[in-house]
Amino acid sequence: MKQENWNNPKAKEWKSQELSQGRVIDYKAFNFVDGEGVRNSLYVSGCMFHCKGCYNAATWSFKAGIPYTQELENQIMEDLAQPYVQGLTLLGGEPFLNTGILIPLIKRVRKELPTKDIWSWTGYTWEELMNETDDKLEMLHLIDILVDGRFDITKKNLMLQFRGSSNQRIIDVQKSLSSKEVIIWDKLNDGETHFEQVSHHL
Repeated sequence: MKQENWNNPKAKEWKSQELSQGRVIDYKAFNFVDGEGVRNSLYVSGCMFHCKGCYNAATWSFKAGIPYTQELENQIMEDLAQPYVQGLTLLGGEPFLNTGILIPLIKRVRKELPTKDIWSWTGYTWEELMNETDDKLEMLHLIDILVDGRFDITKKNLMLQFRGSSNQRIIDVQKSLSSKEVIIWDKLNDGETHFEQVSHHL
């Protein structure tokens, strides 16, 4: 693993309350690319990992984009209520460095639309999050699926489902929390048959 591909924080070094400006880069309703089914995707502003080759480097600044507002939240809830929408996806930027705006949104979804699922991407690994700040752990406990880990340009693979490099995992959060070990999403379906066998020889 080449350390220069990204920034590596110490445990609890990066704090949402110190970094987040409560801003978002974009909101995309009714898309098919950010997880399973039809989804509404919220892209938050700000990321400290700065992965080499990041496709969304415009989101790195915490001052980028526009303020997250109650009007936007209400729009997200209205869109999410549509029967054909499966769930909400949180991306960025780094969602776990924007917990101040995302935890209240997630709790509202859980209360008002409990059948919808919630996915989040993060540059943190699962193992790192286990040693992180209380707000990050609270947010993790509230979501269903986590795509974890920094993008590693040396492991880039276009055949992967919902992620850019082979070190990243699609994790079933609730099963993983219950079993105290990482449980991969049971619908994982990468682009090649027998992909796992092939990957070890690349």
